[in-house]
Amino acid sequence: MFRRQLLNGAAAIAAAATGLPRAAAAQGAAPAAPAPAAPRVLKFIPQADLAVADPIITTAYVSRNHGYLIWDTLYGFDQDYKPQPQMVQSHSVSPDGLQVTMTLRDGLKFHDGAAVTAKDCVASIRRWAARDALGQVMVATLAEEAGKPTGIAAPDDKTITFSFKKPFPLLFEALGKPATPVCFMMPERLAKTDPAVPVKEMIGSGPFRFKADERVPGAKIVYERFADYVPRADGDISWTAGPKKANFDRIEWTVMPDAATASNALQNGEADWWEQPPGDLQALLRRNRNVNLEIQDPTGLMAMARFNHLHPPFNNPAIRRALLGAVNQADFMTAVIGTDKSLWRENVGIFTPDTPLANDAGMEVLTSPRDYDKVKRDLAAAGYKGEKVVLIAASDFPSLNALAQVGHDMLKKCGMNVEFVSTDWGSVVQRRASKEPVEKGGWSMFFTFWAGVDMFNPGVQQAIRGHGQSAWFGWPTAPKLEELRTAWFEAPDLAAQQEIARQIQLQCFQDVPYLPCGQYFQAWAYRRNLSGVLKGLPMFWNVQRS
Repeated sequence: MFRRQLLNGAAAIAAAATGLPRAAAAQGAAPAAPAPAAPRVLKFIPQADLAVADPIITTAYVSRNHGYLIWDTLYGFDQDYKPQPQMVQSHSVSPDGLQVTMTLRDGLKFHDGAAVTAKDCVASIRRWAARDALGQVMVATLAEEAGKPTGIAAPDDKTITFSFKKPFPLLFEALGKPATPVCFMMPERLAKTDPAVPVKEMIGSGPFRFKADERVPGAKIVYERFADYVPRADGDISWTAGPKKANFDRIEWTVMPDAATASNALQNGEADWWEQPPGDLQALLRRNRNVNLEIQDPTGLMAMARFNHLHPPFNNPAIRRALLGAVNQADFMTAVIGTDKSLWRENVGIFTPDTPLANDAGMEVLTSPRDYDKVKRDLAAAGYKGEKVVLIAASDFPSLNALAQVGHDMLKKCGMNVEFVSTDWGSVVQRRASKEPVEKGGWSMFFTFWAGVDMFNPGVQQAIRGHGQSAWFGWPTAPKLEELRTAWFEAPDLAAQQEIARQIQLQCFQDVPYLPCGQYFQAWAYRRNLSGVLKGLPMFWNVQRS
């Protein structure tokens, strides 16, 4: 009896330890299967918090980078900036260029289990086009009557057709460009919502799912691998093109506004990848044998000061023109990235340096000797009478904060009445959307940057649009710029495009939609045990840890 009780007691202990029924444990059943391996987690420090989760209604890069995790695109861009099929299996173009047919590839599925259909894509294209500069040109070229939007259609679940009244050769570039906003494919029920109102659900068909239940605003954003994602079977892996293979089970973004904290986390192995280490910490990181620093985007980042054109004082073009004489691009770039001139450029105009449309037309307004006394006189002659300038600055975004600090000093030296509003980037993103005057919570100026790929030409550059209330934040009305932009689209060859680009730059120095503040090159920092990190922008497919 004692022996049976002892055995039963041992069986109970074994059952509790193994999770087996008591009888099975008493009979010496095989031990339970090993516990599953811990999830593979990539820990990333983004440039800023995710203030806006819908990447169609904002041009913020953090929202675009978030978008590429969740949503897929019909086309991707390779490292030569050429579009390659992504969700599309094949396409055809009629001899006259007026009809384009695309066929979706097999296996496309949304995160909620529904199959991706051509109707989803048509609705997504239209929602994106309502917000995108190049998309708006595409829609204007479609062969459709008012009230009958038949220029983009879905004759069946896998076929998308485009009908144009004249050829639109930039169609594939428009649908695949990584310039914001990106043409992401959403479920039809989301894509049919107002393009000015954020979608409520983060449902895509990309390689990762958004974990809304783990979102901590201002601190953490989490994504998990989408098990049903089917990568392309062909194509070279390059920028946003080619097969997207998710090698991590989870991607965790941890927001760390303090650069020293982020640096320590990377060096201690608490983080794997830091998107924007500031220039003053890069030398320290380079000395760490476990950390790799690389400039992954050869087009760099183009910095600018954006005006609010709706309200005084910057609704006056002469006042905007006067400030061109105060801009010292070297001061801005040194503040952002340091004194190493290999990491930045001055004497930068409207188009990305070393690209086909970059030119020197009118550059003397930026390269002549800086003279603040002259600027003061020019401001007075232009009619500046001490109106308040509300400069909104992102205190938790080191590069933008540096730009704003230099800009604040510049405006004060020019004798302007400046109110410096230092707040978080999320608040800047929200406030810059306000069209109210400054006394009602509006703004006068903010600083930002665009990737060089977003400044290549008039088709993708949002900041030179001059179509008033429909333009990018700041809402300039510049009919001559719009006229030149239209002419650029119709130019017969590169030489004609380059001549129009010179005219556009000259006109920009008259209308001054923004102040060009230089170009710099941002290194990423990541642990050396990561491989497969792609060039271009932070993308999380194909990355793996050794």
